[in-house]
Amino acid sequence: MHQALYRKYRPRTFDDVCGQDHITRVLKYETAHGQISHAYLFCGSRGTGKTTSAKILARAVNCESPVDGSPCGKCAACRLMDSGGETDILEMDAASNNKVDDIRAILDEVVYTPSSLRYRVYIIDEVHMLSQSAFNALLKTLEEPPSHVIFILATTELQKLPATIISRCQRFDFRRIPVPVLTGRLEYIAKCENIDLDHDAALMLARLAQGGMRDAISLLELCAGGREKITPAVVNDAVGSTGRGTVSRTARALAAKNAAELFDIVFETDSSAKDITVFWGELISYYRDMLVIKTGADAIKYLDLTEAEAEALRSDAALFTRETLMYHSRLLDDAYLAMQRAGAIRRSVAEMTLLRMADERLDTRPEALLSRIAALESALAGGMAVTLPSFDESRPVADSEVTLGDAPAAPPKVVVYPEPQKAPETPAKEKKKEEETAPARKPIRNFAEIAERVAEADKGLGGFVRKCRAYDDAGRVLLYCETQFTKNLLSREKSLNLIASAASAVLERRIAPNAVKVEVLPASEDPDAAALLDSELGFACRRRQTAGVRR
Repeated sequence: MHQALYRKYRPRTFDDVCGQDHITRVLKYETAHGQISHAYLFCGSRGTGKTTSAKILARAVNCESPVDGSPCGKCAACRLMDSGGETDILEMDAASNNKVDDIRAILDEVVYTPSSLRYRVYIIDEVHMLSQSAFNALLKTLEEPPSHVIFILATTELQKLPATIISRCQRFDFRRIPVPVLTGRLEYIAKCENIDLDHDAALMLARLAQGGMRDAISLLELCAGGREKITPAVVNDAVGSTGRGTVSRTARALAAKNAAELFDIVFETDSSAKDITVFWGELISYYRDMLVIKTGADAIKYLDLTEAEAEALRSDAALFTRETLMYHSRLLDDAYLAMQRAGAIRRSVAEMTLLRMADERLDTRPEALLSRIAALESALAGGMAVTLPSFDESRPVADSEVTLGDAPAAPPKVVVYPEPQKAPETPAKEKKKEEETAPARKPIRNFAEIAERVAEADKGLGGFVRKCRAYDDAGRVLLYCETQFTKNLLSREKSLNLIASAASAVLERRIAPNAVKVEVLPASEDPDAAALLDSELGFACRRRQTAGVRR
């Protein structure tokens, strides 16, 4: 009968356990010197060696002549345990035996001495699945078991264990196995099994395993089923992945705002029977890598990449600002959650999200506005000349009508929408007009806190203040309210004193009552956020152009 590779190459000694030296070193010392604990707790993610280490420990404590803390494999006890004929090492799966009666059956047996070995060892896997009553039944025996009994508990979810159980055990945290260690082990197994494994394919398998040795070996066996050379293309076909090449192509298409290319990528992924959700997860990981590259000076040490992959990642990251990467990552996360919902049309979700990522004008959320502002700041910081065409209010402005001079490839093209042009004026009048229409007022971002302080002093007045919009107008506090009645109420001396006192405390500077001005905001002067942003961006570009800034 065929035996799975992860079982065939399961470590037999502590020295064979990969990537857990901080644990095997302690266990070897305790076994060699006879300092064995009565209860152990092994916790960590799947495939990191918890159950394997528990079985090695059970064999080591019963070995008649251990070698450096590991079982010798030659004595009578080791041969008995290898043959599977021992009755003193019991392994229980708590996921299917989680009732209090299952634990009571164990407690009834612990009073008896081992039949053929030195210790009776109980290995309880997935111990977090036990019921609360089962945990309570185990507590007393776990704290003071008989001298011939050892408990080894293993779990992937430590947070679900009661603190009373954790405190009674010697705890070991198993780490995710590093990619280089996984790669070396895969290449060793491939050599032993006469599997032709490409190094880049081994590296890809190690990354896909996410720190789990069992997953990595299972993926290797899956790819080796065809008995052909295992290359990155074979791995992609086996796991349904599109590969980093497609993900990088998607990032470049987003930077170039190439909608046709984005639709082609989604169509190719869907028609090739690849899972769009897998592709989406790879795109999220790629954006994470670009953020790491963009943020850290020595970012390569956080990424398991080859030199060629790292260079391609740097090239793609240079096409985006950090604000844009954060905005895109938010959209990707939201779309991924939408794809998980039952009945979601994944292809449509992917296409609509990619369109929003390619054109921030389709989204008025703060992240999209910040992305547009950051792109404009980068363009202006590079000294680019901005040419604004005439604007006809009766028709939309096409992207081709706005030029940015000899703009570099990064950051992406910035589209600026000017304000409507009116009849020509004299230069002096035009200059005066621009100074008068300059957006000197800035919104007071923490106005909500000011309103709360006013409400603490006067609850009725605070209700009217909350409905106002507040701006910092050259050091003064300018409040816009909705009705004349509200203006009259807030303009009273008592009201102005309360507002000024609250503003002084929040803004951390003195605001006199006569520096608080209340006005009524007409409905026609209530632009939405996107229109206000376009107006301010157009004004900044004209000021830049008037000052004679050129590349």
